[in-house]
Amino acid sequence: MSESVPRRRGRRPAGEDTRAAIMAAARKQFAARGYEAATMRGIARDAGVDPRLVHHYFASKEEVFVEAMQFPVRPTTVIGPLVEAGPDGMGERLVRVFFAAWDGPDQRERIMALLASAATSPEGARMLREFVSQEILQRVAAVLPGPDARLRAELAASQMIGVAFVRYLIALDPLASAPVEQLIELLAPVVQRHLVGPLPADPGAGRPAAG
Repeated sequence: MSESVPRRRGRRPAGEDTRAAIMAAARKQFAARGYEAATMRGIARDAGVDPRLVHHYFASKEEVFVEAMQFPVRPTTVIGPLVEAGPDGMGERLVRVFFAAWDGPDQRERIMALLASAATSPEGARMLREFVSQEILQRVAAVLPGPDARLRAELAASQMIGVAFVRYLIALDPLASAPVEQLIELLAPVVQRHLVGPLPADPGAGRPAAG
């Protein structure tokens, strides 16, 4: 009779089940700690794998997030080339990237799930906010002029996120069924103004301090 050999315990070897374990651990880390505080090492620990194995599958935390949360785009490959061309025409480029990434049937399901999570869960809101802030808005603001670059980037983002809520989550017509090219023509000038147009002066500027 052959003796049964006990299975070794420890870190998982590479394989599809390991990748699935990394994805499950990543979702747990992002939900519990947010995007900024989550780490590749922490994901590896929760998955029971060597940190080098996580880096074998994914080059960065951004890549882990995009796959684990099924985010429609990878900012480094989409936003990078978009902002390298500079502020001129960036409004239209942003709007086109937005609809290209989110307007297909599969992409709609993903964005609806992300928006629903952000709207109903504080953890989901923090996770999405930190990812968008660090990986998208920071890149856009870096090429905008003036001291209000971050405010401008957030105004542009709020325009598109509002459209996403109405078009994909609430599905309110006629916006929900409007042709993409029509929406691009309508939204691009508004987004461009947010990015580079004049901002109203702060009504509180120049007032003497109270007391």
